[in-house]
Amino acid sequence: MAAAFVTLAGTAANAQGFVSGKRPANVRSIEDQVYHQILMLPNYGLYDSITAKVNGSTVVLGGSVYSLGTSRDAERAVKRIPGVTHVVNNIRELPLSSFDDQIRRQLTMRIARAGGLYRYLQDVNPPVRLIVDRGRISLEGYVDNRADANLMYITARGVPGAFDVENNLVVKGEEVR
Repeated sequence: MAAAFVTLAGTAANAQGFVSGKRPANVRSIEDQVYHQILMLPNYGLYDSITAKVNGSTVVLGGSVYSLGTSRDAERAVKRIPGVTHVVNNIRELPLSSFDDQIRRQLTMRIARAGGLYRYLQDVNPPVRLIVDRGRISLEGYVDNRADANLMYITARGVPGAFDVENNLVVKGEEVR
């Protein structure tokens, strides 16, 4: 059985970020539909990052969400996709925390002001996701070039109160196929 993996971070180009070789057309169709359904969730935003692994007719959802109910909404949406018989929901709901909320605000403001990075935050479904969990920042998604990835990482490291920054940004054109 073919397996595929997708990080749902924002732009149509992200749908190409699968890890596997050639996949049967039906698996590719399920991947595309999963990607679309996640992006259409009403509360899926800048502080949420959902991953999906498709293995035949089973979809394993992962990642972290800040928006309450988004995990459950994602599972329901994926279950409705034709050809999906089983959904494993491993999406973590981030704990409510005023400390993390403060870091999110600071992080968003600093990135918006840093060398043209604001463009990664403007879309309804931005290509970059900012995950903050217990003072730890994880940068997820896609950027146009290595300089933007490095600048976003350096900017995030300067956020007061953040304990650690993990840079999981992928430069478009460098993603694993």
